[in-house]
Amino acid sequence: MVATRRDPAVHRGLDPDKLVTSALAIADADGLSAVTIRRLAQQHDVTPMALYRHFRDKDELFAALAERLLAGVELPEPDDRPWDEQLRDVLAAFVAALRPHPNVAELTLTRILTSAPGLALAERTLALLQLTGLDLDQSARIGRQVLCSLVTLVSTEPGAEEHGAPEARDDAIHAKRTALAALPPRRYPYVVAAADVLICDDSSDDYYRLGLDLAVAGIRGVSPTG
Repeated sequence: MVATRRDPAVHRGLDPDKLVTSALAIADADGLSAVTIRRLAQQHDVTPMALYRHFRDKDELFAALAERLLAGVELPEPDDRPWDEQLRDVLAAFVAALRPHPNVAELTLTRILTSAPGLALAERTLALLQLTGLDLDQSARIGRQVLCSLVTLVSTEPGAEEHGAPEARDDAIHAKRTALAALPPRRYPYVVAAADVLICDDSSDDYYRLGLDLAVAGIRGVSPTG
């Protein structure tokens, strides 16, 4: 009797969900560029070919990462409050799902309209924008821009671009602050004075609260109902 060789990925209990979790952890720690099929295979002690059983290439893996983040958006139930209050809660739910993973946030841009959770977010956003008196085309333009702006808000959070060990991140942030503080104060008085906040705001909650407030206020400013 000829023995059959078991798939190493099956033998080790690998599945797409576990692989996405591992890839997300790599991206969170070292940035999206660090996520490769080879590194993921090494982490699970299998050959890269074993992973191709689940993902045809890195693009498919990245699509799965994006869908993981979008699946984490907990949309609030519709209610009778004004459209702007409801929309802020919807946008806040989107930010809350992206916020723990700033290095991966940008991947969601191409998956919002190609995944079930992304489509649910888009549909709810458009429905609320229709309550502003805008026509559907303008609602679509605004909805697209505001979701894109929130992805950028997360991916460019001050300090989020620093990867590696906490000590290395702290050193990098300190070096940037020092560089701004060393600028000629007569020429750049406001930049020098605001160096700490410009490089890394100590209150990330305030950072996101302000971003959401500005997004909703901007929509109010261009809507017929104000």
